[in-house]
Amino acid sequence: MATRVQFEGNNEIGVFSKLTNAYCLVAIGGSANFYSVFEGELSDVIPVVYASIGDCRIIGRLTVGNRHGLLVPNTTTDQELQHLRNSLPNSVKIQRVEERLSALGNVISCNDYVALVHPDLDKETEEMLADTLNVEVFRQTVAGNELVGTYCCFSNKGGLLHPKTKIEHQEELSSLLQVPMVAGTVNRGSDVIGGGLVVNDWTAFCGLDTTSTELSVVESIFKLTDRQQSAIATELRAPLVDSLT
Repeated sequence: MATRVQFEGNNEIGVFSKLTNAYCLVAIGGSANFYSVFEGELSDVIPVVYASIGDCRIIGRLTVGNRHGLLVPNTTTDQELQHLRNSLPNSVKIQRVEERLSALGNVISCNDYVALVHPDLDKETEEMLADTLNVEVFRQTVAGNELVGTYCCFSNKGGLLHPKTKIEHQEELSSLLQVPMVAGTVNRGSDVIGGGLVVNDWTAFCGLDTTSTELSVVESIFKLTDRQQSAIATELRAPLVDSLT
């Protein structure tokens, strides 16, 4: 199921956390309530690791990862890198990358098999991404936006895209990623999907402002409930479209 949560009064929880099927990173300096929500849902299954990147708390926007690995920007200190290596499962490869577009979470979105990347990402970064995360890489935009990590979020079961993504592009991305994709919003109409939502194959966390309709779309497309995905195309989609027009 999907859970609503805030980080220090901020609904952009995808900025302050990174969730995969093998681990969860959460920014240091949050409230006890923020951590207890993540640990209550995850700690029996995967490690919840408190971390910072380059002394910043916006770890969800600076890193990209899946169950195979984690890429961090070159601003990551040796101490932070060592802490991550000590805390994450041994099967997770960690790599520091030299990349001009250093907010990796904004320019890359991935699951355990496929990654969408900013069209201008360095070739070396693309190769490192493919090797470390064990993914097939595609250069793409989402609704005309090059920041693919900001405007979409997908797991191995489904994905949510910027609300202005055209139907043809939704279908194109869906066949590329081999998972169902739908356009939608989080945090009461926000199009910053990657900032307001983190998800893996069995749970999701989104900002406290996320409406029940948005939550239903998230739970349905990511298959977090027993409800059929067809619900999106019927009773859930109409109010979502109405709210955007």
